[in-house]
Amino acid sequence: MTFDFMLPYYGDVQLMQDAVRSVLAQTDPDFRLVVIDDGKEPDVPGWFEALGDERVHYTRNEQNLGITKNFQKCVRLSEADYVVIMGCDDLLHPHYLETVRGLIAANPGIGMVQPGVEVIDGDGQLTSGLADQTKRRLYAPQVKGRRLMGGEELATSVLRGNWLYFPSISWRGEALRGVNFRDEYSVIQDLALVVDLLELGEQMLIDETTTVFQYRRHAVSESSVQAFSGTRFAEAERYFSAVAARMDARGWPKAARAARFHSASRFHAITMLPGALLRGHREGVRTLAKHAFTAGQRAD
Repeated sequence: MTFDFMLPYYGDVQLMQDAVRSVLAQTDPDFRLVVIDDGKEPDVPGWFEALGDERVHYTRNEQNLGITKNFQKCVRLSEADYVVIMGCDDLLHPHYLETVRGLIAANPGIGMVQPGVEVIDGDGQLTSGLADQTKRRLYAPQVKGRRLMGGEELATSVLRGNWLYFPSISWRGEALRGVNFRDEYSVIQDLALVVDLLELGEQMLIDETTTVFQYRRHAVSESSVQAFSGTRFAEAERYFSAVAARMDARGWPKAARAARFHSASRFHAITMLPGALLRGHREGVRTLAKHAFTAGQRAD
């Protein structure tokens, strides 16, 4: 069973280097790390060359591709049986791969593995803000140990509120490469990918027995900048409307209702309204308010 860690990189050099070191520190050394650099930091290529590790493959894009296209490139360049597309500022615990490999061996052919995650801030300290508390308490299924989910059950759950930590997930490579990220989404692409795979019959194993991944939550990120302007939620409106119709056509009425109501996304919009007002984003305020206080309707 082969593993690829795909690292789409843009941004802070030190955080990226820490992420790479966390991969190289795995207790299970049998993996490939592929870094796709979408930036222009001058010292980065030399740093990778100096690592002298044949498991590490580094490439720099000739032109900036942006988030979605760089993610798509990561998927296309992956080769392994299982693939992790980790954030360039996230950290693996040393036993991440050992743990996930064991979970997959016990569940052959599993499409996705969501392992145990803890959240850290920009300084690497454990944190638990409103977004993550809401994920765990209101939207994530209450799992003690391990649980296998799929089909309408999991689609309903994640469309109601996306509680997954996308960079920590291990994906079955063949399934991932067969779908890839959708061109039309730049913020909600992770949710779209999961639902696409569920529609194809893939299942997810959720493991809460041990923590193996540190997800970094910054005060300001690409997605939150877009959220203040309302861009994120305009995209979300398009997605939830389209996926609700697909769920109806598939005969998954609970998932369709969850998509139309998209309660977590609407609650998120409410929390972003004060920031948009302070920043003077008038159009953003209108978009956020519309998203927060309007649920989708079924077209009969």
